[in-house]
Amino acid sequence: MLTIVGERIRYLRKNRGMTQEQLGEKVGLPQSYIGGIERGEKNISLDTLERIISALNIIPEEVFQTRKDTNNFEKEKRIDMISLKLSERDLDEIEIIQNLVFDILKAFDKRYKK
Repeated sequence: MLTIVGERIRYLRKNRGMTQEQLGEKVGLPQSYIGGIERGEKNISLDTLERIISALNIIPEEVFQTRKDTNNFEKEKRIDMISLKLSERDLDEIEIIQNLVFDILKAFDKRYKK
């Protein structure tokens, strides 16, 4: 379990463009301790895990997701990156982007169903 949680924390941290040092600063832990967590060497408390979840701006379930295969991992990574970018936008912009995405998907569906 420590390895799974550590790998997920590393993945989520990197996907957010954060260094171990930056994450450590946000949660009040040294970079070396963050590295130990990510390598599955540190048995972290629930309090520490909660602070990491908050610093990464994720929901707790995301820490316990495991990679099923490489394709799903890449897909999940890209969806997470899109979600991060959207979270920086206001609701009106998100609605516009949503409409654009739906229009693009309709065009793909029409193209590939021929």
